Amino acid sequence: MFPPRRAGGGQALQPERDRVIDLARFFCLALVVVAHTMMVSPELHPDGTVTSNNTLGNERWFEPVVWVLQVMPLFFVAGGITGVQSWRRLRARGGNTFDFMQARMLRLIRPAAVLLALMFAGLWVAQLAGVDPQVVELIVAGAGMPLWFLAAYLAAQLNLPLLARLHARAPWLTLAVLTSLVVAVDCLRGTMPALAYLNMVFVWCAVQQLGFLLADGGPLAPGRPALAGIILGSNLVLGLLVWLGLYSGNMLVNLNPPNLTLLLLGFSQAATLQLFRPALARLGSLARVRRFVAAAGQRSMTVYLWHLPLLAAMSGLLLLTDFPQPLGGSAAWWWGRPLVLLALTGLLLPVLALFGRLEERPTSPATSPSRPAAAVVLAAVVVYVPVADAALNGLTLGLLGGGAACFALAVLLLGRIPVRLVADSGPGGSGPPLPRPPLSANVEP
Repeated sequence: MFPPRRAGGGQALQPERDRVIDLARFFCLALVVVAHTMMVSPELHPDGTVTSNNTLGNERWFEPVVWVLQVMPLFFVAGGITGVQSWRRLRARGGNTFDFMQARMLRLIRPAAVLLALMFAGLWVAQLAGVDPQVVELIVAGAGMPLWFLAAYLAAQLNLPLLARLHARAPWLTLAVLTSLVVAVDCLRGTMPALAYLNMVFVWCAVQQLGFLLADGGPLAPGRPALAGIILGSNLVLGLLVWLGLYSGNMLVNLNPPNLTLLLLGFSQAATLQLFRPALARLGSLARVRRFVAAAGQRSMTVYLWHLPLLAAMSGLLLLTDFPQPLGGSAAWWWGRPLVLLALTGLLLPVLALFGRLEERPTSPATSPSRPAAAVVLAAVVVYVPVADAALNGLTLGLLGGGAACFALAVLLLGRIPVRLVADSGPGGSGPPLPRPPLSANVEP
């Protein structure tokens, strides 16, 4: 899927960019941002209490819509495609598991550490200035929603080297074992609710394996009729499980913690991506589309991390003003959604200019000495301490500050990697050079 370009002498240069993955990621991110503007709906009650309602999620008509538009599995399919390719290139250069973990954690937690620190400082000052604690907690809760994805995606990526080795030996057996673990947790979650959070790892690692299959160009790329059969079959099984009452038909309810329904959606979306790959490739090759999507993709993690905190802050602060607050789900509320999206876009632009550059710094371990394995493992533990606490007990202002400190400590443990890209593919080199920074949004080091 990523044939290398070659110089005149036949020397391998960087892999070709996969425009289809660019488009898939852009579509998923845009859909998530738009959907969240239709979900966040804080209400100020006459007694002074503040509640937050998921207006779109509470609409019965939305259940069949979200069945189709629940694109979170597609994020992990795309992550599996680019991740396994990155792992194989790193291995070809002599890298190891801890090098891969170091690079992945730096890419993901560096932008998150800045977000958590600034949010904690801003909300702490707001609370000292007399802002209603309920409004502060509302914004804190909004900040926690994107962090679960960061934790789940990072868990899948940290397990990628092990899963890639198992995939190389027995791809279908590996997928079957992960699926069995998902089903086992689903069966036990009724008696042991906390056990359900294990599927934050098992479900998304299984979906990531589908990306491995697509990267190999094998079992999930057999032909259009077979791909259509996979799409139809996975949705029929999903429909049967919902009809039997084993799972909710609302894919927002099934999302956190995830269950088997999200894996079935992963099969459907992986096959859909492969089915429409030729058309998407033609669309992605258009110059204007290519430039726009590539620019957006370079700072996609910043958009994802910041859009909900900004939306929650904007919604919470409006409660302190006399600005009209239509009832969630009313006609006036729906008419106001385009204005909310426009305002959110305006808030995101300066944030992208200020903090988006954190995503553009290369993170390949090949450009500096590897960190000790103990430091990399300790960084992973430090990151997941506040994440586990937030998953089990909810995110609070104090935990937000503790999380910022833990993330910053993890970045220090992982070290700083210089902005130097070494082209070592000549005689004596260990492999092709890294993609230059403009390509890092898709072909990841």
